[in-house]
Amino acid sequence: MTLPPNVYDAEPIPEAALAEVTRILSSGDLFRYTNENSPVQLLEQEFAAFLGSKYALAVSSCSAALFLSLKALGLPRDARVLIPAFTFAAVPSSIIHADCIPVLCECKDDYRIDLDDFRAKLPDVQAVIISHMRGHTSDMDAIMEACDEAGIPVVEDAAHSLGTTWHGQNIGTIGKIGCFSFQSYKLLNAGEGGIMVSDDPDLIARAVIMSGAYEHNWAKNMGLKEAYERWQNQLPLYNVRLNNLSAALIRAQLPEIPRRVQDGRRNHDHVAAKLNRSAWISVPEKLAAENRAPDSIQFNLVGMGDNAVKSFAEAAAQRGIKVQVFGRSRDNARAFWNWQFLPEQVDLPQTRQMLMNACDVRLPARLTLEECDLVAGALIDAAEEVMGQPLAYGT
Repeated sequence: MTLPPNVYDAEPIPEAALAEVTRILSSGDLFRYTNENSPVQLLEQEFAAFLGSKYALAVSSCSAALFLSLKALGLPRDARVLIPAFTFAAVPSSIIHADCIPVLCECKDDYRIDLDDFRAKLPDVQAVIISHMRGHTSDMDAIMEACDEAGIPVVEDAAHSLGTTWHGQNIGTIGKIGCFSFQSYKLLNAGEGGIMVSDDPDLIARAVIMSGAYEHNWAKNMGLKEAYERWQNQLPLYNVRLNNLSAALIRAQLPEIPRRVQDGRRNHDHVAAKLNRSAWISVPEKLAAENRAPDSIQFNLVGMGDNAVKSFAEAAAQRGIKVQVFGRSRDNARAFWNWQFLPEQVDLPQTRQMLMNACDVRLPARLTLEECDLVAGALIDAAEEVMGQPLAYGT
């Protein structure tokens, strides 16, 4: 029996990082503000240049970046922030941390926001966070048109979308602020970490100070002296900085982005084509303007009731492939009904129904096509074990 591939290990850190990590450890200089041109500052410059943004601020997590984004926007206490109901618990948590109120929007069975529900709720909010959940891009043309007309700022949660483009423009650079993750299961891996990008100098200056650039440490960031001086001592410090060691790990991986994006897209599309031949599995199509950079695959189970869905997950596990069914995994942090910390509890039947049949499987860029075939075969065989092989037409 051929063993299934290990889909959980991250790609190894490039050899290029080792010398820099050794140098930093030998010096003990882990704090980003000890010297100018620190690894964190260089990462910010290089990441902004890669995306085509003017400014970047590296912080301790993508959640911290989302939180700082809302604080930097100057939203009042109890401001309402609209988000997709299909996202990770860290997104509404960041809104709570910022003393704001999450407002959940319905999502469709292609995992993207329901634009009718989005437009209906937009007049009652003061900001929007669009989560490109698992790398699936909602219609950014329609979203930006509606938000620009209403004068509502858009923050992109691009934790899963580094390398994805919309009409050729990098995701994360379309809204007022874009936030990315460096957690181990993301395209760039530092274990933890995040970064925010923006073209707004005053907004980024506020975020830099609040991130923990105290006592004029901001002078070692970007050349925004006037903006920094305007906000010095006017804002609270939350101390969510990134350290030099993490930055060194990320910088060494920046040249790997194009290869990882290309291989991840190849693997996803290869497996998706196979899964879509099954009568019991459906992988939603990407939107026309979207060029994705996936590192996992999501699909919907077709025609399966509660018992069949459970049996499918068990059958896949027996073949060595762990399937996460978002709405059926116990205490899943992506199922909105588990967010009992929300100040306003709502039911969103469309999103709930989608999550009860929406599956997630890791599919990292480092897999070969032969390994991808094993994953696809295991999933198709598991579905047919539970539901049987569909009869050919005419039989």
